[in-house]
Amino acid sequence: MSENIQRVWFITGSSAGFGRILTDKALRRGDKVVATARTIEHLADFAANYPDLCLTLPLDVTDAASVDSAVSQALVHFGHIDVLVNNAGYGLAGAIEEATEAEFMPVFETNVFGLIRLTRALLPQFRKQRSGNIVNLSSIAGLIGSPGWGYYNASKFAVNGFSEALAAELAPLGIHVTIVEPGPFRTEFLGRSGQEAKLRIADYDPTAGKTREYMADQNGKQKGDPVKAVDAIIAAVDAPFPPRHLVLGSVAFNRFHQRLDQWKQELAAWQETSLGADFPEAE
Repeated sequence: MSENIQRVWFITGSSAGFGRILTDKALRRGDKVVATARTIEHLADFAANYPDLCLTLPLDVTDAASVDSAVSQALVHFGHIDVLVNNAGYGLAGAIEEATEAEFMPVFETNVFGLIRLTRALLPQFRKQRSGNIVNLSSIAGLIGSPGWGYYNASKFAVNGFSEALAAELAPLGIHVTIVEPGPFRTEFLGRSGQEAKLRIADYDPTAGKTREYMADQNGKQKGDPVKAVDAIIAAVDAPFPPRHLVLGSVAFNRFHQRLDQWKQELAAWQETSLGADFPEAE
């Protein structure tokens, strides 16, 4: 799709962070946007400033009826969707043992099952038009596990696996899937969008406890510029061959390079054991 063609975007979590900046930039360049959030009042400025380009809808991705209603209204209003951006999500800090099921299950309901639910709802129209982009917001936490982020890691690793499989299924149909893997960016992720397990166990203070301290100390100091991150996402969508993984920010880029080097070293060290796990080859 050429850059000068007006796209129709469907963006979740449009009220804050990457979602709000992306909604604003897409509208400013003349694209149409279905802007969604759990509280539609937070999107009132978009509706007022871009009445012909923007459709604002309430959406709770954890509610199947809400998803079906939003998708139905969007398709009736604009006729089709070119770009789906699954942006809604949040983090939970705390050790695996510290977080309760009541605290970690909503993370999966939003970050994983909500993303799956919305993607599935729009797949029939993507298949019908044989084009489009699906942009799934993951994280460097979807590539590297860290103490104190276990449940968030698990949710984002799930997004990566789901997106990898989805991309392979949709590639022959002309539909692109891009997984966005940001490092720390100066959004509200460490502020109101992040949560902590209520229980604290002293034994985890040297590990998961450091993550809690990081949330308190680094909020508003992150190295990543969210405006530049959104520019990168738009550039990926505009590209004739969008990347499968879009790692954003120097922190994420450098951390992942280090992890790749570690994996290569470990593979080499255990190569004989790994290859020796097969049945003997037939003579």
